[in-house]
This record gives sequence, structure tokens and C-alpha cells, in this order.
Amino acid sequence: MADGDHWVTVARRTALGAGEVLGVEAEGKPIALYNVDGAIYASDNLCTHAFAHLSDGWLDGDVIECPLHAGRFEVKTGKGLGPPIPGDIKTYPVRVVGDDIQVQVSG
Repeated sequence: MADGDHWVTVARRTALGAGEVLGVEAEGKPIALYNVDGAIYASDNLCTHAFAHLSDGWLDGDVIECPLHAGRFEVKTGKGLGPPIPGDIKTYPVRVVGDDIQVQVSG
């Protein structure tokens, strides 16, 4: 673990059902949490195309669709899946400790 990297509790596990997305904050960073087949993933919550929260979008399997202009990203990797988005989104390591969902962020 690099200096300054640490785990931040962002939500309870019970707050994120199967196939759901949830917007949270980790030390002021807007983060989207995704439940894909019981596994939890985390990414930046802002679309790279326009100021839109991905947590307001639609999760289809492991792909999140932005609510504004239908930009799509793989939630496991952050990879952008074509126009209108100009680039990928950042993803974050996630762990579940007890009933806490924690995201690793850089300090």
C-alpha cells in the first residue's frame, strides 16, 4: 500500500442490493458503488462527458449508462465504451468488512 492510501467506510452493505448503484463520497470524492452479482465495485461518480452522476444512471450487468447522453462504462475496469464519452473513469479498490463497504482512496 502506497503512502497516503487508506480505506474509507462509505456505506453499509445492506444499502446496496443486487444490480443496484449507489452514490457516496469518500473524503470529498464523489464515488459510485455497484453491486454486480454480489461483488462490489467503485468508480468516480462523474461521467467524463458531462457533469452527470453515474449513480443516477442505469446498471446493466457490469455496464453503467450515464443518465444524460447514454455514455457507457465497464464498472469493473472503468473502460469507456464509445461516444459521446472522451475517456475512461477511475476505479477504486473495494472491500467489505463486516457490514461496511470500504473504498481505498489516495490521501
